[in-house]
Amino acid sequence: MEPERCGWATSTPDYVAYHDEEWGVPLHGDDALFERVCLEAFQSGLSWITILRKRPAFRAAFAGFGIDAVADFTDADVERLLADPGIVRNRAKIEAARRNARAAQQVEGGLSQLLWSFAPPPRPNPATLADVPAVTAESTALAKELKRRGFAFVGPTTAYALMQATGMVDDHVASCFRAGAAAGG
Repeated sequence: MEPERCGWATSTPDYVAYHDEEWGVPLHGDDALFERVCLEAFQSGLSWITILRKRPAFRAAFAGFGIDAVADFTDADVERLLADPGIVRNRAKIEAARRNARAAQQVEGGLSQLLWSFAPPPRPNPATLADVPAVTAESTALAKELKRRGFAFVGPTTAYALMQATGMVDDHVASCFRAGAAAGG
């Protein structure tokens, strides 16, 4: 018998694997979190499944999302990325990734420490998907701080999606077999 999952996670095998193995699992490390910041920004206005399926191509195109490597991207790299059919070819989002890498290089203590400093205390899992917020006070504060530091494409909704994806919050619905399984950081 299949375990019960969050309703959003059952439509494709890609979502099942992402939900079961990654979404909501505490993630640390500057480059790992930088990847997630970038992918959440690229997702803006698109379906997450689109980004998930393009993830290997994104990793190849963006040098594994190494902050220093992406910060060193030139205008020629931006043009190369705009010609890459394996990724989302949006100039503003590509340039935001480079800008965000450069901003991340300037974060004293590292990106991971900064992002996790906005994680709220644990709370009960939502009863239903309708109980999952799109924005919280913490995500709004995180977005404001990232923008203050020069980051782009990091609004409150994107910041909250990042918090969910990286385990800063546990928004698995209470009936999901993953609820509470990966809480904490």
